[in-house]
Amino acid sequence: MKIRVFDIALCFLISGLLVACSTSRATGDSQRRGGSVVSSQNGKASWYSARTNGTRTASGEPLSDKAFTAAHRTLPFGTQVRVTNTVNGKNVIVRITDRGPFGKHRIIDLGHAAAKRLDMIKAGVVPVRVEVLK
Repeated sequence: MKIRVFDIALCFLISGLLVACSTSRATGDSQRRGGSVVSSQNGKASWYSARTNGTRTASGEPLSDKAFTAAHRTLPFGTQVRVTNTVNGKNVIVRITDRGPFGKHRIIDLGHAAAKRLDMIKAGVVPVRVEVLK
């Protein structure tokens, strides 16, 4: 009888560990993808010139060509968005830290690091899908 109780307890312990590990992994995957999509829009994106590196953004943060940041006309500062280059399917998650873009028919301006990740440096302006993340 003593062995039977031990076996049952061991089964519950192993089951609990498996459930805990699988839950943790799912949460991690969700965070890497950026969470759920609240809203989206399609349009064109441009990117900040490296010459603006170090200048202050509208949020007060210094602009860095290594940071994954962007400018949007209306989204609150700190909002995370997933930007997908609809030509090549590459995407990146950026944080809104500035206002703009001020060019016609553009919906977002990306920092250099994000533009490089989307492979849009040479093109300058590309069609994108912008998804606001929860």
